[in-house]
Amino acid sequence: MAGVKAGDVVFIGPDCSVQFTGDRALLMRVVSIGEDDPYNDWIWITGYMLDARGMATAKRELYVIKSGLRSAPAPVVIGRPGRKERVSRRVRA
Repeated sequence: MAGVKAGDVVFIGPDCSVQFTGDRALLMRVVSIGEDDPYNDWIWITGYMLDARGMATAKRELYVIKSGLRSAPAPVVIGRPGRKERVSRRVRA
C-alpha cells in the first residue's frame, strides 16, 4: 500500500510479517510512520490498535513490511454500552 499516512486505518496481517497470522492479525489507526528502509521495504509504524467497535485499545509501534499493509475501512463506532444519550426537553409553562 503506497501513501500510508497518519489517520489511515490499516489491516496488519501475514503479508506484513509472519507474526500477524491467524488470530494475531489486527486493525490499526496510524499515528506516524518512520523512515523507509530502502533495502528491504520494512518500516516502523506507530498507531492505536482498534477493537471490533473501532475503539482504541492500545498504542503500539510495529516493524512491518510496507508493501504488506492493506487499507481497511474504519470501524463504525456506535456508542458505549450502558450509556444513555441526553435528550433536551423544553418544559412549557
